[in-house]
Amino acid sequence: MVYYIYVLKSCSVQKSYVGMTNNLDRRLAEHNSGKHFYTKRHKPWVMIYHEQYDNLTEARKREKQLKTANGRKFLKTLFLQ
Repeated sequence: MVYYIYVLKSCSVQKSYVGMTNNLDRRLAEHNSGKHFYTKRHKPWVMIYHEQYDNLTEARKREKQLKTANGRKFLKTLFLQ
């Protein structure tokens, strides 16, 4: 099975969200429908980045890494270019 790490950016406020899924389109639709506590307050969301993994363990590891200070720093530098 394929897993994705994704980054969403709010169109209404300066917020981003990092998550993991096996279906990018479904997950983005869920966030924009207001089904999730954090993301329902800041919709609409757009997907600005994703990575693909063949292994759930590696995907979870990368998701955790992107949620750290160093991961957020990496994402900022990536999107400022």
